Amino acid sequence: VVLAMGCRERTREAIAVPGSRPAGIFTAGTAQRYINIEGYMPGREVVVLGSGDIGMIMARRMTLEGARVKAVLEIMPFSTGLIRNKVQCLDDFNIPLKFNHTITRIEGGKRVEKVTVAQVDKHLQAIPGTEEEISCDTVLLSVGLIPENELTSEAGIKLDPVTRGPIVNENRETEIEGIFACGNVLHVHDLADFVTEEGEIVGRVVGEYLKGNRKFRSQPIKIFPGDNIAYVVPQHIDFIVPGRKKIKLFMRVKKPEERVKINLIDDKGRVLTAYKKRIVTPGEMVSVFLPEVLLDDKLKNITISIKRD
Repeated sequence: VVLAMGCRERTREAIAVPGSRPAGIFTAGTAQRYINIEGYMPGREVVVLGSGDIGMIMARRMTLEGARVKAVLEIMPFSTGLIRNKVQCLDDFNIPLKFNHTITRIEGGKRVEKVTVAQVDKHLQAIPGTEEEISCDTVLLSVGLIPENELTSEAGIKLDPVTRGPIVNENRETEIEGIFACGNVLHVHDLADFVTEEGEIVGRVVGEYLKGNRKFRSQPIKIFPGDNIAYVVPQHIDFIVPGRKKIKLFMRVKKPEERVKINLIDDKGRVLTAYKKRIVTPGEMVSVFLPEVLLDDKLKNITISIKRD
């Protein structure tokens, strides 16, 4: 069984924005479908909550269609989408992006009329006295994606609390033998290229699984996130594969940093290998290779940490 159910957008209910319930509140993906496929214009005066990739892309698209995007509000102190989307979709079109801001209330009768916006503190709580009102007829929500793992949970498969996807080995096999996962159901990707790559990995290893061509390690090697690493996929390495030279690891950082070194550290604190990166941000997936020659039978754990270079 291959789990490839994808992910869904968080809605207003998921983030509990107070206020009335007028028309004009859309997830960014819904607005994208209305314009690109249905040919409908969602609104004319727009506020976007969240700086995810679809939200920034839709801020530009709404502008190109003649709408006025008054602000993109991001509760974090950094953009949660790709840097290129911030530059090409917001900066190039003079669309204001306000960090450390959120919507505290939506108001309107039949249609959205205005939103109340406030700055937030380091605990992401609204700061009293910083409120301002922005008139608008449309609110687009770009507040994250959730892997579709209800079926996974019902099957008794253990989920990673950070990715909200299954815990897997390097073959993308879950903790139940014969059930694999790939794509956005495993962890949310920013590029379709990575989704395709994981699909290819699973397609190849499922073929080997059906042939029975698998050799387990004497003990699995567990992979843990360290300093400034939110999560790592896969979470453990289980197999010895003749001819395999390296294993690709995917991860996301917790906060942006520049000129860093990604260290892969063994259970004795020794750096197995390291990679330099000019910049890392939470909105962009980071990938590194773990050379097979470093994986001996005595190795139990690998921790991945980021340090300033």
